[in-house]
Amino acid sequence: MPYVEGQTIHDADSHVMELPGTINPYIDAKFRDRFVELAGPKAILPEWSAKIQALQDDAEFRAGDAANLLLRKNYQALGAFRAQDRPKALDHFGFASQLVFTTACLSNFGLEQMGEIELALETARAHNRMMTEFCSVDRRLLATAYVPLVDRAQAPIIAREAIALGAKALVIASRHPPGFSPSHRELDPLWALAQEAGLPILFHVGGEEKMAADYLENGLPFVKDFHGGDENFTSLSFMTIPLSIWQTLSALVIDGVFDRFPSLKWGAIELGASWLPSLMQFLDSGVAAFGKEERLQKLSGKPSEILRRQFRATPYPHENTRWIIENSGEEMCLFSSDFPHVEGGRNPLKRFNDGLEGLSAPTKRRFFRDNFIDLMGQGLDPALHDLPQLQVA
Repeated sequence: MPYVEGQTIHDADSHVMELPGTINPYIDAKFRDRFVELAGPKAILPEWSAKIQALQDDAEFRAGDAANLLLRKNYQALGAFRAQDRPKALDHFGFASQLVFTTACLSNFGLEQMGEIELALETARAHNRMMTEFCSVDRRLLATAYVPLVDRAQAPIIAREAIALGAKALVIASRHPPGFSPSHRELDPLWALAQEAGLPILFHVGGEEKMAADYLENGLPFVKDFHGGDENFTSLSFMTIPLSIWQTLSALVIDGVFDRFPSLKWGAIELGASWLPSLMQFLDSGVAAFGKEERLQKLSGKPSEILRRQFRATPYPHENTRWIIENSGEEMCLFSSDFPHVEGGRNPLKRFNDGLEGLSAPTKRRFFRDNFIDLMGQGLDPALHDLPQLQVA
C-alpha cells in the first residue's frame, strides 16, 4: 500500500544523497585534481562508503524498505544514492513525480565565492551530468541542473547543455553573483532559453548568503546543528534563509525581468514561505513610494500580482501553511517531502494536511497538484499530470 492513495501528489523537493566522491568521475580530468584539492579530505571516504553500500546490499535490511520508507533517512533511505532503487521508493510513496536535487553540490562547493570561476563552471556541468544520469532511470524523476550566473556568457550555454541532457528545471543561486545583479540585462539570453523550453528557474536552500560568523560570537557555548555537526543550520542561522531570495526576487521584479519573460515560471524550493506575504506587501509598498521611477511605471501590474502570475514556493512543514496561502494566493504554494533528508520529517503528508485544515478542496488540490504542474510547464510530461488510475477523474 503506497503512502499516498486516492489523489495525485507531486513532490517539489527531494534529493540524491551522493556518496563522497560521486561527482568526481563526472568532472573533466584536467579539473579533477584541483577540485579534490579544494573539496577537502571529505571528498573521498572509501571505507565509510563501502559500509553504507554494504547496508543497502543486506537482504534483511532491504526487507524493511516499505515499512521504513519515512523512518530511514539520509544514506539509509531507499534510493538515496542508488538510481536503480529510486523508482521503488517512488512506488512506495505513490507520488506522480518528484523533483530531484543534489545534496553535496547545493552550494557548488563555494567555488564561485573563491573566485575559482573556470572550475565552478566545470563543476556545475559535472553536477548536471550526474543528476540527469541518476534521474534517467524513471521519467517520474525530474532532474534539476545548476546554472552559475557568475559568467553571463556561459550561463545560457550551460543551461542549453543541461536541457539537452534531460534536465527538467534550472537552478540558480538565490544570492547575487559576485559583482553584479541577477537582473543584469546580459542574463536575458538565459531567461529566454528557459522560457522557450518551458522550464522553470528554481532557487534552492544552500545558494543563499550565509549568516555572518560574527553573529555566532555571543559569549555562549557553540551550538551544534540538528545533525550534531557544525556545518548546517541552527535556530539563529536559519533566520538568514529568506534574505537572499527576498533581495533577488525584488531585483528581478523591479528591474523588469519577470515582465520581459512573462511565461517564465520561478520557484523557491526548501526556502520556506512565511516571508512571501511580507515580500509581496513590501514590494507593493515600495512601488507606491517610489512610483515616479521609470522602471516602476513600466511594470505590468503590482509586484504582488506579478509574483502570483509567475512565482511558486514550498513552505516548510513546520510553517503555518494555511496562513501563507491565505495571505499570498492559492496559486503560490507547493507540497514537498524533502526525502530523504531528516528535515522532511516522518509524515510530511499529515503535517501539511493538518496545516491546510479549513481550506477548500480546490485550494488543497492546487497545493498538492495543480501549482506544481503550472510551475513545471514542459518539464513535466502531460502523461504524468495524474496518477494512471486517476487520469480519467
